[in-house]
Amino acid sequence: MQLITEKNISKMIIYIFIIIMSSMIFMISYFYVKNTNNNFEKEMQKYIHEYYNNQKEILKKEVDTVIDILNYNLTKENVTEEDLKEDTIRLLNNISFQAKKSDYFFVYDIKKMQGGDDFAKLIVNPNRPDLLGKLISTNYKDQDGKKFREEFMKDIRKKGESFSLYSYIKPNSNEVKQKLSFFKYYKQWNWVIAIGVYTDDIDKQIALKKEILKQRVKQQVIQNILLFLLFLTIAIVISILISEKIDAVLENYKLKIKAKSDELMQLNENLEKRVSLEIEKNREQEQLLVQKSRFIALGEMISNIAHQWRQPLSELSSIFMFIKFKYSLNALNENIMEEKAKEAERVLEYMSHTIDDFRNFFLPKKDKEKFYLNQAIESVMTILSSALKNNFIKIDIDIDESIEVDTYLNEFEQVVLNIISNARDVLIINKIKNPFIKIYAKDNEESVSLFIEDNGNGIEAIPIEKIFEPYFTTKNDSDGTGIGLYMSKIIVEKSIKGQLKVENIHNGARFEIVIPK
Repeated sequence: MQLITEKNISKMIIYIFIIIMSSMIFMISYFYVKNTNNNFEKEMQKYIHEYYNNQKEILKKEVDTVIDILNYNLTKENVTEEDLKEDTIRLLNNISFQAKKSDYFFVYDIKKMQGGDDFAKLIVNPNRPDLLGKLISTNYKDQDGKKFREEFMKDIRKKGESFSLYSYIKPNSNEVKQKLSFFKYYKQWNWVIAIGVYTDDIDKQIALKKEILKQRVKQQVIQNILLFLLFLTIAIVISILISEKIDAVLENYKLKIKAKSDELMQLNENLEKRVSLEIEKNREQEQLLVQKSRFIALGEMISNIAHQWRQPLSELSSIFMFIKFKYSLNALNENIMEEKAKEAERVLEYMSHTIDDFRNFFLPKKDKEKFYLNQAIESVMTILSSALKNNFIKIDIDIDESIEVDTYLNEFEQVVLNIISNARDVLIINKIKNPFIKIYAKDNEESVSLFIEDNGNGIEAIPIEKIFEPYFTTKNDSDGTGIGLYMSKIIVEKSIKGQLKVENIHNGARFEIVIPK
């Protein structure tokens, strides 16, 4: 006896479909709930690990921010080191105990880098005023018998910074809690600057997050199961409706074939018309491709502007941070405000000038001008000097003041800035000891050559000229676009009508910009 016949084919399709869908929905629901519960604890452990790492990054960032302020203040003139230290101590005491938090800065004035008794004097600690100005020992043990000072000093001697977990009195209470602190050595003043957070505050946030996630997972499981059941119901109803149409579909099959044949005949008759329409569409597509190429060029220009603006924006941030710092100390007078306003105007003027430079680069008409080579280099250095000083990069400029060139000033400065910026990034990424950039020039009979050298261990690209290809970069994807050197070579060869060369020397790379007279 046949189970499926022409008469019961639609009903058998319904029954089979319902059995299959019900089994699938049941199995999916079962494994979904099981896997969700099994993965919850793993996800929580991952979240806790990431949360603690995030807290470490926050602590490190706060200390680095203070050190950036100190480094910036050291560049000021007519201010003694003792005044700067007093202002710093006052600042760190005033930015402690945030609302609903128990973190605060504390600072050790190191006397003995090897540790031991009287290894340092505690000069900042809002939580322990009883220890301020007193000499302390690395032999001190916390409640659990841990010599945490000895531990972090060992890391300070080795790598200049340390994370340490230990027990300490919590502010505004007599309770001793676990504390996670970040310590960093500030070599200029022989200080160790630190900030910490109590782990019970972290655990409260994690517990709250865990409860929220539990409720969310529970709600999601219920919603998905209901959704599965709804889907099953809808599928059954649809299958019934479809089965009722199967017979009608079979009956109308011949009519559909005839309709398709008629449509094909009509399509053949209108083939010439459709070909013309497709040609017109292709033309429109070509126009879209042209427009897209313009957008790509615009994107490259914006990328270069963003690269040029990164350092000026950093300078503006430093200026505003200095003004805010002075204001918090009630030391913001008219002279300081006027001086910082002029500095900000200079940076903004350069950023505006950058827009003009890029705009002029894309204009079909550009005028040459005569200028002294050393003045153009000094103009570029006014933008980069702060970043180079902050990273302890030495600049050696040896250019005869009488060397004069006749070319496009804006484009030339852009090329020099791109090359020096790349050299700076390489020195920072490779963590070069005693980093330097050397700039010098040679005045030949038919051309002037500008050389830019660094000691960044050279360029690994093979062949080395590959660095001038578009979108080629030796940096991380998030740090480089691969456009800077490509644009520089285009500017030198197409606009300046010169040459841009590169070669590896004994401990770095040397770029040569050849400018025809």
